Amino acid sequence: MVRKVKKKKSGIRIFVALLLIVVIAVFVYKYFITSGNHQILEKEYDDNTSPYSSLKITPDSSDDKTTPLPTTKIETNISVSISFDKLNSPNAILLRLTDDSVLVQKNSEDKIYPASLTKIMTAIVVIENLPDLKEEVKLTKSTFQGLYEADASMAGFGPGEQVRAIDLLYGVMLPSGAECCIGLANQIAGSEQDFVKLMNQKAADLDMNNTHFENTTGLHNENHYTTVKDLAFLLSYALQNDIFREVFTSSSYSTQPTNRHPDGITFYSTMFKRLSDQNIMGGEILGGKTGYTDEAGLCLASLAKVGNQEYILITAGAKGDHDSEQYNITDALAVYNSMGE
Repeated sequence: MVRKVKKKKSGIRIFVALLLIVVIAVFVYKYFITSGNHQILEKEYDDNTSPYSSLKITPDSSDDKTTPLPTTKIETNISVSISFDKLNSPNAILLRLTDDSVLVQKNSEDKIYPASLTKIMTAIVVIENLPDLKEEVKLTKSTFQGLYEADASMAGFGPGEQVRAIDLLYGVMLPSGAECCIGLANQIAGSEQDFVKLMNQKAADLDMNNTHFENTTGLHNENHYTTVKDLAFLLSYALQNDIFREVFTSSSYSTQPTNRHPDGITFYSTMFKRLSDQNIMGGEILGGKTGYTDEAGLCLASLAKVGNQEYILITAGAKGDHDSEQYNITDALAVYNSMGE
């Protein structure tokens, strides 16, 4: 009888022990499941609210750095088959706009005179310092002082004309109008000299360490200089601005009526006027700004799309003039066409 009782008690102990193990196992299972769901919910919340949720970040445990993996394929196998030594322009640089990678360059840090490529800086400084581009600007007689004598390129406005700032901005970039540069400079800074200070400050901000401006127009001055490399990074910066990009890539533009031009004025891009066809092999020339003085030679800053990427090409110093073959244009066509082969 005693043995039966002992066996019964032993069986109860075993049952209780097994029950206790099951309870502990259930508790542990529920804990980890709940914790896991909580982490999943946190991840989903972070992914939905993070401004960088479109990027897949892979941590590198060796140096705590992160490497973003782009969600779209970037074409990086574009090659330039033409040698830059064969270009007419002694100074040249080709930049991929996506990451500012310099693909090919020639004498890119040598001092050059930028001529009207100066107006790239003039335009972006105007945009960043004039909140309302629809406001009217009055062009006074002093606006035109010395411009005709210097044979500066003009947009076609006259003394006493009242013009919207946005129309003057297109006048700066498309026909390369010097009177538009001076008018906008006076409106923003009170004088061209004070506006030039803003230009040089912007150059310093952009680390254009080999650049100095003396005027808004690009008329020759020994102390008015830059490099094609500085200009390439300036244009890359400016193209991030939607207004600048719209102006830079326009082939023509018609202004609003003014007190002296009741039908307005239609401008045409000095670059597109010289391009018989803006299409190139595997792409398209999207926009550009020409420049020329006797000392600067033929210059060009251009933007083109080849494949699925955009590229900036800056050339300077090509021989010729307004009446000769436009070697700055032919150089651009040669480079961009060689990329699409």
